[in-house]
Amino acid sequence: MFPATSLNKHVLSILDKCNNLNHLKQLQAHLITLGHGQTHFYSFKLLRFCTVNVSDLAYARYIFDHFNSPNIYLYTAMITAYNSLCDHTSSVLLYRKMVRRNYSKPNEFIFPIVLKSCPEVVTPYGTQMVHTQIVKLGFWQYTVVQTALLNAYSRYGVDIALARKMFDEMSERNVVSWTAMISGYTRVGEVGHAVLLFEEMPESIRDTPFWNSIIAGCMQNGLFSEAIEFFRRMIFEERVGGRNRPNQVTVVCTLSACGHCGMLQLGKSIHSYIFRHALGLDLFLANSLIDMYGKCGSLNIARMIFDRIKKVNLTSWNSMINCFALHGQSVGAIGAFEEMLHHGDEVKPDGVTFIGLLNACTHGGLVEQGRQYYEMMIREYGIEPQIEHYGCMVDLLGRAGRFEEAMEVVRRMRIPPDEVVWGSLLNGCRSHRRTDLAELAVKKLIEINPNNGGYGAMMANLYGELGKWDEVWKVRKSLNEQNANKTPGCSWIEVDNQVHQFYSVDKSHPRTEEIYTILEFFIDSQ
Repeated sequence: MFPATSLNKHVLSILDKCNNLNHLKQLQAHLITLGHGQTHFYSFKLLRFCTVNVSDLAYARYIFDHFNSPNIYLYTAMITAYNSLCDHTSSVLLYRKMVRRNYSKPNEFIFPIVLKSCPEVVTPYGTQMVHTQIVKLGFWQYTVVQTALLNAYSRYGVDIALARKMFDEMSERNVVSWTAMISGYTRVGEVGHAVLLFEEMPESIRDTPFWNSIIAGCMQNGLFSEAIEFFRRMIFEERVGGRNRPNQVTVVCTLSACGHCGMLQLGKSIHSYIFRHALGLDLFLANSLIDMYGKCGSLNIARMIFDRIKKVNLTSWNSMINCFALHGQSVGAIGAFEEMLHHGDEVKPDGVTFIGLLNACTHGGLVEQGRQYYEMMIREYGIEPQIEHYGCMVDLLGRAGRFEEAMEVVRRMRIPPDEVVWGSLLNGCRSHRRTDLAELAVKKLIEINPNNGGYGAMMANLYGELGKWDEVWKVRKSLNEQNANKTPGCSWIEVDNQVHQFYSVDKSHPRTEEIYTILEFFIDSQ
């Protein structure tokens, strides 16, 4: 027989050499013959090997179920394994079994895992149920538990105000809790609160994931210029303090913001930054660069990066197709799609692929080809049309003046038409002077978003074109009573790596007087 210390070394040494499940079973049989079939330590090691090294969750559960009295560590390992595969139901059921059978008492480390699964299974009160149990069992004062609860309340949108109350009452706030609270605010669209909280956090404990949370939060809420400004601040602090260097997540988020804002020069600078700091141009970063260059109009550079990727994936193809479509290069988008199909079963198109194709056909006036791709998507690939696909088809047919077919698409939709669908129809109607359908489209748009004064103004203009002046007066009166505002048009331009943003009839820019002087010069010179 081995002494305990020697046996531990012996078992761990064999476990390190295991390459597959059969090797593990031999070790398990060896332990059983030595009388250690019910030893917690060895069962834990075997279970962890199944879940981490060979990803055989079924056999891990077999080991677990044949243990007479599993302790908290075995339960935690098994619940963690289910959680990692997003099998939240099995995770919650096993936790419930542990509590009911009272084989082992929970500790502070199991609650963060359970809090990731319970809200997914028990809606809408999963977080509150676990919270009650935490308080009842006396684990409320543990920082790791407080942070997990804070994250759960903010992540699942249960009550962001309650999450903030918990945050303010925490005895010890670490960088994880700060990050969780900021991410919670950005998830529910309260970016202003997130920024204020960001400024309150001590600079000494800010880390890269914390910076990423505010940059990604701005991105997710369409605040691209703000995301870029936070990236600039991060770079400045890195140069001054030598810490919080941007990682791949930071760079990917910022590249996406550059693409949305058309900031090509900054995007090129970030591309150089990737090489200077040896971040490694993996597929994740390469796809982000393709998207950025493509959206900024540098399609040749985007294609050059694409061609240098050893093994492209669907995201790579979709980026190329959609960027060609965005800039009206229908032939390029269709060519990229046909090239993708030649790769056989390696990559199959998805819904995003066909959105790009349909947009390309719309810009190129390729109505029949667009219809063929729409049918291909449904029949050959079994992809259920989403609101974006319907919008593309209505736009394609509306621009071509084929309104009966466009209305047939609307009538056959399995989901209610949204602003994009009716807006696409309206644009086609205005181009082809179909005032009857335009009137219908505007009415539907007002029903969907009655506070958008722009739709009411469209309706009034339309009635004016039809000579229905009484109707014009009614619409104008309704707009005044509702105090509805038209969303101003917005544009931006990049000058010396700085974005200048302008709204319609906006004179807040510090160089407004100079801008208008130049505009008047151009107008007078025509």
